[in-house]
Amino acid sequence: MTKGLTRGDYDERLGRVRDYIYDHLDEDLDFARLAEIACLSPHHWHRIYHALHGETAFATVRRLRLHRAAYELRQTTMPVERIAERAKYDSAAFARVFKEQFGMPPARYRREGVYAEPGCNRNEEGSPMREIEIRQAPPLTVAGIPHRGPYMEIGRAFDQLHNVLTTRALYGPSQHNVAVYFDEAAITPPADCRSLAGRSVRPAMPIASPLERLELAGGEHAVLRHRGPYAELGAAYDWLFGVWLPGSGREAADRPCYEIYINTPMDAAPKDLITDIYLPLK
Repeated sequence: MTKGLTRGDYDERLGRVRDYIYDHLDEDLDFARLAEIACLSPHHWHRIYHALHGETAFATVRRLRLHRAAYELRQTTMPVERIAERAKYDSAAFARVFKEQFGMPPARYRREGVYAEPGCNRNEEGSPMREIEIRQAPPLTVAGIPHRGPYMEIGRAFDQLHNVLTTRALYGPSQHNVAVYFDEAAITPPADCRSLAGRSVRPAMPIASPLERLELAGGEHAVLRHRGPYAELGAAYDWLFGVWLPGSGREAADRPCYEIYINTPMDAAPKDLITDIYLPLK
């Protein structure tokens, strides 16, 4: 009798596909090759992938390439034509697709970012007005996948987390994705930065490898709501620590910041993403 596949088998096989996609984004991906890597029927593997990821493999590749393109536009001087080429678009198609997802053409996004949108409120100096409030946050139990490397690459760990939670049927109501950042990126080599891609869970939920449990303390937090692409979160942190905190009369607690994601790239365009940044206070 042929041994049947377990949920863990599916998680492991599609994990290989996930890793292959991340490692070969610059290549023309062959979806028959992805089925081969997954050791699943080419006829059915697309349906299995979609059921476990919430999007098709094609949508995953497209999302990751555009996310990388947004980062390159804001954080590098790479020519737009080269960024489009790396995303597998000609210049005209890239401009069209990027505008659909980010609300403006690539060149304008490079200059101004999403806060150039007409609906964005600004202060007297012309800087964007950011939403911040002081909250009493409850303690939070997080089940997550550890990530070591540049913080902008934590999406890879989130994809693995999604696979594990789906195959183990651990998704539940009132949960959110949570990211915790343990090192100061300004003084830590990118390759050594430690973070956790997690999901808020019930305190009593059993957590087994590869998931790790993390307990986040409750208490008073400054909560900054960021609207827009993850590529611009760095600017939000700069404002939080460089503008708001020095003028607030408050002091940061000796605990890491964390992010709670109100939506995700699988259900919202980059320009519509909502992220709450939690800064623990003394």
